[in-house]
Amino acid sequence: MAAAAEEAGLGHPSRYVQLTRDQDAPADEDIRPGELNQPAHFPQLEQRRCCECGQQLPESYEAPADEPWTTGICGCAEDTESCWTGSFFPCVLFGHNVEALREDIPWTTPCTCHAVCVEGGIALAILTVIFPGIDPSTSILIGEGLVFSWWLFATYTGIFRQQLQRKYHLKDSPCDPCLVHCCLHWCANCQEHRERKGRLADNNANRNTIVNPPPMQEMSVVGNHPSITPENGAA
Repeated sequence: MAAAAEEAGLGHPSRYVQLTRDQDAPADEDIRPGELNQPAHFPQLEQRRCCECGQQLPESYEAPADEPWTTGICGCAEDTESCWTGSFFPCVLFGHNVEALREDIPWTTPCTCHAVCVEGGIALAILTVIFPGIDPSTSILIGEGLVFSWWLFATYTGIFRQQLQRKYHLKDSPCDPCLVHCCLHWCANCQEHRERKGRLADNNANRNTIVNPPPMQEMSVVGNHPSITPENGAA
């Protein structure tokens, strides 16, 4: 085609390249699997918009945390199952709460951390009190270490409570999340489970759509054709 273009008297050479059989095909290792099917990135479609009016929201926008909790901090008796689990196996309940918020974290990881920090700290405190032969200075040092570890663990659990509040736009109740877990850890653990369980049940109920089928209709030959009557229908 390049020769044809030159014969036609065009002022610029043709951009078409004539392929011959002597040319080698591209090697297989030059093309990586999935390289040609990468998803396209459109920043305009990823911008957050208001669900009410559809306006574009700025990147620094945060929804107001003003919704109340469905249950109180001392409402453990409202869900007996989570109350018993949170009382005797709080590490298991805490692990499932974290797994529901963070799918990339298995429930066994926070469960083990809870068992080591809380249950292990309680066992160490009981052993320190039972054995009176421990030096008083050593007992004071162990007590200070347990108090400091409790503050760290309250901060750790308070972070996940804060994530739950951001997810459902919940306000601080009754106070800061870390302080709630520091003073009322068992009650806060059960409250978070009840809140998550109630929100999940509400979402499932809203997604169910009841569709009533139309009433069954029967076609009548006599009604469609007035000239046909039951007496002369055979005719």
